[in-house]
Amino acid sequence: MEARSKTIEAWFSMIEQAQVKLPRFQRHEAWRPRQIAGVFENILRAPSLPIGVLLVLEVGDRELFHSRPVVGAPASSVKPNMHVLDGQQRITALWRSLTDDYPDLRVFIRLTGAEPAEDVAASDDDDEEDQGRVVVERRWLNKKGEQQPAWAFDDALCAARGLAPITILRPGSMGEARFKAWRNALRAASAYTDEMGDVASDLRQRLGGYVLPFLELPASTARETALEVFKKMNTSASPLKDFDIVVAQVEEAVGESLHDKMADLLAAVPAAKEYGRIEDLILAVGALLQDKPPLKKTYLDDSYGKGLVGAWPQLEQGVRLGTEFLAQEGLLNADTLPSDVAVYLTCAMWSVAGGLKMDQAGNARQIIRKALWRACCTHRYGKTSATRAYADFRALRVMMTAPTPEQGCELFDTASFPLPGIEELRAAGWPGRKDRLPRAILAAALRRRALDFADGSPISRSSIGSREMDHLYSVKFLDRPRADTLVNRALNCALITDHTNRNKSGTRPSVFIAERAAKANLGIDTVRHRLASHLIPHDALVADDYEAFLEARAALVMRDLLHLCDGQEPQA
Repeated sequence: MEARSKTIEAWFSMIEQAQVKLPRFQRHEAWRPRQIAGVFENILRAPSLPIGVLLVLEVGDRELFHSRPVVGAPASSVKPNMHVLDGQQRITALWRSLTDDYPDLRVFIRLTGAEPAEDVAASDDDDEEDQGRVVVERRWLNKKGEQQPAWAFDDALCAARGLAPITILRPGSMGEARFKAWRNALRAASAYTDEMGDVASDLRQRLGGYVLPFLELPASTARETALEVFKKMNTSASPLKDFDIVVAQVEEAVGESLHDKMADLLAAVPAAKEYGRIEDLILAVGALLQDKPPLKKTYLDDSYGKGLVGAWPQLEQGVRLGTEFLAQEGLLNADTLPSDVAVYLTCAMWSVAGGLKMDQAGNARQIIRKALWRACCTHRYGKTSATRAYADFRALRVMMTAPTPEQGCELFDTASFPLPGIEELRAAGWPGRKDRLPRAILAAALRRRALDFADGSPISRSSIGSREMDHLYSVKFLDRPRADTLVNRALNCALITDHTNRNKSGTRPSVFIAERAAKANLGIDTVRHRLASHLIPHDALVADDYEAFLEARAALVMRDLLHLCDGQEPQA
């Protein structure tokens, strides 16, 4: 390994000419605005401070790994001279900031005011007031497609704030041209001063001449050694997530990009991202399909990456069918999930059931429904969920493909993992919190289509974003504190459209329902139907007796849950 260094101007030239690329297994950008600003703060200080050492791999006659350019850099099929193994966040931040390539950020430098104090360290807190040399501003498009804030794209207005776009510091001829255009624009607006020009010129020289050191692995380094160094560098200083390690495993084992496979999966099944981190879902389902528990130990095993690729077609099928099934069962997104296990266990089961036909497929669907709802309603996955899900999946996989007694699956053991009773349903809290039973109650209602009280629209994955959680018996009517647990019960909640919710007063339920009946074409029958689609008993609701209402609704919810937890469709 050889220690070397290059100026930022030299690095820019190499990136522009595609001589520097990233191995495709490198994780994508993860830095926040304050981290981006921190790199430039260290560089632009007088004297400058270090920003760390890069680790690169020299490229010989052929690339050991598939590569991609730095984000925003010119795409090229030219073989690079080196791969950046460690330091891509710094390289990317420098390139994207100085070329104005961030779609949602714009970076500026202060041209007025004193130098930042030497003892002021960069913070990772995005909300902290920025007092340094570098300012990162959010950018967006208004309804007319115009860049906002408007001042950030007008050099004279920026100068009035003592700022200049950091692109004027870009090294090389393109940066020089941008600097001259900036200076001319300020002169034309009578906003230029020699002091600003002198500060900008000094910062240009300081940045372009900043020396960025790197360690270089020779081209003779074995592929396996380079990957091992990459993993150790990233797991010691800036820890990688499990998924990042698997990305490297896949690249090493089969020369494929897991990032590309994941992007293709999301393009085919966009709903998958609605249930949390798609990376976690892929890892867990991939583990179960390899007959292993979804644990870190499994993911870090050297054989896991290759096995994941081998199981990929089955995994993709399971995610597609599994997310479709979850929506059919009223689990529309991460905010309605009673249990994270429910997602990956359901997708893994559909990976197996997807190839079944006719009666066998029908039996599998019933088993999957039973497993899903028992996962949501019982405390089976409260602790050691990964090992328990693994044990259950092994039993369920056999049950779906061959007649097998249910006693082999602990999830179906009603003595050890009983269903909640009426009193537990009554006491279940507000489903806005990530709590198993309240969300299971909500999901049971959503499964009935949850028609809006006023406009009658059914809930769906596409419309749930416009729904809000409503107190059927309002805080005002019950005359209780807003934080009172008696008010915030799952049985007192319904998901209705934001418009209906915000036009619903704090009056007694009977008054609100009477208003809806008066305005509905079919009167009270329409309102009864809409309420029933939420498992809300009309007569108990309009009686304005809260305790009696909770009892009546608990009975309806219990009826549906008993059917679902037995794998059956609830009765009409």
